[in-house]
Amino acid sequence: MLSPTKKLASMTGYSRSTISFDGANVQCEIKSVNSRGLDIRLRLGQGLDALEPQIRRMLGDRLTRGSISCTITLQRDVGGAELVINQQALGAVLDAIDALSGKIEADRPRLDGILSIKGVVETREAPMNPEAEEKLQVAIIAQIESCIDDLLEARQQEGARLSDTICARINEIENLTNAAHAHPSRQREVFVSRISRQLAELNDTATTLSEERLHQEALLLATKADIREEIDRLYSHIDAARSLIANGGPVGRKLDFLSQEFNREANTLCSKSHSVELTNIGLDLKSTIDQLREQVANIE
Repeated sequence: MLSPTKKLASMTGYSRSTISFDGANVQCEIKSVNSRGLDIRLRLGQGLDALEPQIRRMLGDRLTRGSISCTITLQRDVGGAELVINQQALGAVLDAIDALSGKIEADRPRLDGILSIKGVVETREAPMNPEAEEKLQVAIIAQIESCIDDLLEARQQEGARLSDTICARINEIENLTNAAHAHPSRQREVFVSRISRQLAELNDTATTLSEERLHQEALLLATKADIREEIDRLYSHIDAARSLIANGGPVGRKLDFLSQEFNREANTLCSKSHSVELTNIGLDLKSTIDQLREQVANIE
């Protein structure tokens, strides 16, 4: 039996951290869900656009699959902010007042009312000096690195839980393959009896068949009924799946390919079966393989 391993990683994970640095609060949030490849989406706070290439490299260097959503929010201390009149917005408001003054009987608005209109007065953050800005960016990069560490840990923890289920499904596939291999319908005496009966029926319905043609038909019937190759390939796929899991790493695509191969052999086994019991084993195999594929789809 295959023992569980903690080397697999899921594509699902979440991490979040918040730091305060030199009058600024920075929040980093990274979410990861399933994807066929690596899809990185960034949402960066104002003034952080220059960090985008580096952040993408950091994520790409440490993740191989998954849809990654990374959001960096930056809030600076407003204590050093200054109020600025947006001249363009103010001009538009005054023009509107002049245009309406001759059409509507109303007192002209007071100054405090005009200034309270959204967009007329803006709050602008006092710029940091270059040295402080550089230190802030270094702190943000370190924070993102730590957040990626937490995301990887979350993905590995989920991968460990998934590996238990995957190992159980592979063990179940092995048990069903053993049952198919040992099924009485595959015994030589039963096999020869069935072929002989089919040949007799064929000979009764087609008396003109030559001995050579009967021999060819016998070989064809035997080939159609023989599931040795399917059994051997199932065992081979089981060994390959266990080897991939034992080695760990980003093996999700390879496990998914093996799941398809498992299903191919189970389909062929069912089509060749001449026994209700053996067909039921093949159907149970297909059901277990489907369950395996559902779990494998979450693996990095």
